[in-house]
Amino acid sequence: MGPEAFGLHPPTVARIAADLAAARALGFELAVVVGGGNIFRGVQGAAKGFDRATADQMGMLATVMNALALEQAVEAAGAPARTLSAVAMPTVCEPYARQTALAHLAKGRVALLAGGTGNPFFTTDTGAALRAAELGCGALLKATNVDGVYSADPKKDPVAVRYERLTHSDAIDRQLGVMDAAAFALARDSRMPIIVFSIQEPGAITAVLRGEGRATLVTA
Repeated sequence: MGPEAFGLHPPTVARIAADLAAARALGFELAVVVGGGNIFRGVQGAAKGFDRATADQMGMLATVMNALALEQAVEAAGAPARTLSAVAMPTVCEPYARQTALAHLAKGRVALLAGGTGNPFFTTDTGAALRAAELGCGALLKATNVDGVYSADPKKDPVAVRYERLTHSDAIDRQLGVMDAAAFALARDSRMPIIVFSIQEPGAITAVLRGEGRATLVTA
């Protein structure tokens, strides 16, 4: 949503899409799990009185909207892309299946994975860890608003400590909120490294993939 309070900010979508297209041009295979908090966040909906399962399903639909917008932007940036949703809606996009996603990656397409895990009560972070594990990804990149993992929210706590490196177990034990514990545990069990970085600057994704960006590395 960029600087907006809600919805889609086209320049921000275009910037992220251009970065993904540039990463693909470098030879990387990219599977992108898209969140939906700019449109509807299930946990917040539940806090306002929605049934939690229904709220999460609404949030999953929001991720499909974001993935479709990003697909169009990635294609406009010159890279082929396909949206696959764990919530089946075949008139809108392809249903997610592991073999289908792998086939798209093998053909050089950016795979945009929407719908979370397809089930309520799981976050997009957990969905990302699950997809990274089942697709055999080399790393899970967590694009966020800060340049790594901190001991507390650096926007609220001026003495928050930034970590250059830590383990999945450290992140769970210290209750570091950049990702939920289930996502860290799944990544730990599959020995999947996580790289947490800020997506606020142009070229952030390619910088991290080249090992040049400022980020926190979470390993087993």
